[in-house]
Formats: sequence, structure tokens, C-alpha cells
Amino acid sequence: MTREERQLREAIIAKCRWMNASGLNQGTSGNISARYKDVMLITPSATPYDAMKPEMIAAMSLEGEYGSWTGPLQPSTEWRFHLDIMRGRPDVGGVVHTHSTYATVLAIARKSIPACHYMMAAFGGQDIRCAGYARYGTAELSELALAALEGRNGCLLANHGMIAIGANLDKAMWLAVELETIARQYYLSLALGQPHILSEAEIADTARGFSTYGLQTPKEKPAKAKPAKATKAAARQNVETKRSRK
Repeated sequence: MTREERQLREAIIAKCRWMNASGLNQGTSGNISARYKDVMLITPSATPYDAMKPEMIAAMSLEGEYGSWTGPLQPSTEWRFHLDIMRGRPDVGGVVHTHSTYATVLAIARKSIPACHYMMAAFGGQDIRCAGYARYGTAELSELALAALEGRNGCLLANHGMIAIGANLDKAMWLAVELETIARQYYLSLALGQPHILSEAEIADTARGFSTYGLQTPKEKPAKAKPAKATKAAARQNVETKRSRK
């Protein structure tokens, strides 16, 4: 195991512990995967995060035999949609699946989330879709999840939970937090009445703004003033004048 791979395995474990501590997930119901070269590293099945070690993370081939894995413990029972996402979306480097409360409540009601907040633009479209229901760990669930994720960076899973995907592990976890936040906001706005939904043009405008968000233009340092030749000449003249008066 290379140092780089070990660090990524440690990062997966740290994210798992953090999402439980933050309330984004409960127990071992969630799972996380990350791309490493030609393999997918994924949390093992039914293993408490506090007891997890880097060596326990399962590795699954992204190019070889479908479903093959190495490691001391079996990969998460949800390995299918993790693997299918990674194989079908080369832009994805991290996948986070949780049973977060508000996202799951909406998934139980089988409600997709419309553009109730401008942060919807981070998910690539006008809504966060709710995939149809299939039992956990099945090929059918994976197919439904991939359809709901088409052109998107997150989706709900009917009567189950949610999935967030990103270019890397940090981005995927950030989007998982954003998805749960939007789900909570939408749920609470429904309690007040009819939420106002942003238009496609407004979401597209936000997406354009995201393209430069966080990019800082370095402030130019003022140029150092160079001693003027005239000043030096004046100083020499002053010295010569003083000498002539002696």
C-alpha cells in the first residue's frame, strides 16, 4: 500500500466518523467510496466506524472483473451503485451515501426537491430527483440511482436515503451536507405553505457565478521606488558646496 493510498483510506474513515458525529448519518447505515487509480476504495459492510482501520477498507476493480474485491472484509452491501457510478462517470472521484433525516423524509414521501434555493445549481440542474424504490444492494437500485443522477451530482433514494457525488472525496461530502441542508429547508418551507421556486434562468445564472466563486485575484504589490538619479546628484552637489565653504 502506497503512502498516498493509505492517506485516502484514512480520509474515508475520518469522513465516516465525521458524518456520524455531525448527525448526517447514523450507525453503519451510510457508506463512502473514493477513486484511487484503477480501483475504488469503499467502506466494508457492517463495520463500526470507530473500529475501522485503513487495512479494512475494501478495494474493487474499476476495469477488471465486475464485483471483484480485495481486503479482509466484504465491501459495503451498497457497492453496486458506488461501482456503477465510478465506472459510468469518470468525472466522479468520491461517492457519499447517507440516511440523513430530512433527505430521507422527502425520499419516504417520494418527493424530488425543486429549485427552492440557489444552491441547487451546485447539483447540476433544476432539481434533485428521487429515484424509484428497490431493495438495498440490488442491481435494480443501482440502475434507478444512475438514472436519477444523470446530469446531476446528487439524488434521493425512495424510502431509503441519499447519494452525493463529487470530483473528489471532499467535494462529495460537501455536496452531501448541501443536499441535506436543502432538503431541510424545502421541508420547512412546505410547512409554511407553497415555496417559491427559482426559474431555470436564475439557476443558470447562479451556475455561471459558481464558475468564478472563490477565485481571488492576487493584489498587486506596489513597485519599490528606485532612488532618483537627480536626488543622488543633488546630494553630491550639497557635499561639494559644504567643502568649498571650509
